Amino acid sequence: MHAQPTHPTDWRHVAAQYLALTKPRIVLLAAFCALIGMLLASEGMVPWRILVFGTTGIALLAAAGFTFNCLIERGIDAKMARTRARPLARGEVGPGATMVFAAVLGGLGAWLLHAFVNALTMWLTLATFVGYAIIYTVLLKPATPQNIVIGGASGAMPPLLGWAAVADQVSPQALVLFLIIFVWTPPHFWALALYRIEDYRKSGLPMLPVTHGPEFTRLNILLYTLLLVATTLLPFLIGMSGWFYLVAALALGLVFLRYAWGLWRNYSDALARRTFGYSILYLAALFAALLVDHYL
Repeated sequence: MHAQPTHPTDWRHVAAQYLALTKPRIVLLAAFCALIGMLLASEGMVPWRILVFGTTGIALLAAAGFTFNCLIERGIDAKMARTRARPLARGEVGPGATMVFAAVLGGLGAWLLHAFVNALTMWLTLATFVGYAIIYTVLLKPATPQNIVIGGASGAMPPLLGWAAVADQVSPQALVLFLIIFVWTPPHFWALALYRIEDYRKSGLPMLPVTHGPEFTRLNILLYTLLLVATTLLPFLIGMSGWFYLVAALALGLVFLRYAWGLWRNYSDALARRTFGYSILYLAALFAALLVDHYL
């Protein structure tokens, strides 16, 4: 009689489930934006302690917020095709273990920021966690179709947090970085909501395409994209950046406007998917251009 084979990869599967709870791709984008904020706030090199522990602490608290989001929305996630494969929705991870995991991530992140960066960054990052995990996820998202607009404030915080980590203050330049992401969030998310409208209808969440219809949502995407292009001119107008950034911001913005105009005039799910994908590339490229301009 032969012994049953062991499964050495079981622990890897469990680790992958917990990693998935943190939404790692979004955490990486948040860490990237925080890093940009640090670099833009520095005249020279960012001190290595702030670079390493600041980025890590901000990323850990972001991961804690996303994990808590998965915990609160596990019932909703199970109803939606886009999210039903998440570990909590499938029952592969329990609520209690998830809560402990989120607490460990958040506690470690807050400790790193307090011990190695500064108290201002720690408190701002904790406020961001509360804003996303409690105010947005628990209160706003199920209550109003403007949830993504108001709740977008939490998602717009990473570059401001990075700036505060270096400067130990919140300056007008940091607020401009915050404002860019704040205005970017609605057209980015509503493009996704348009081609996932049936998912959101099943979920019962009052997302704008469900409550006000796709046509109204497409108009709002266009209007917010126009506002976004205008907002991205602010770094140049306040002397925070130069001509390289201005040219890049206008070029990237015109492409985004072309997508938004197309959605408004001749909608298709395929175009909405491409718009959503471009919006992510747009934000990364915009901040990269800001960084290159800073060192020119």
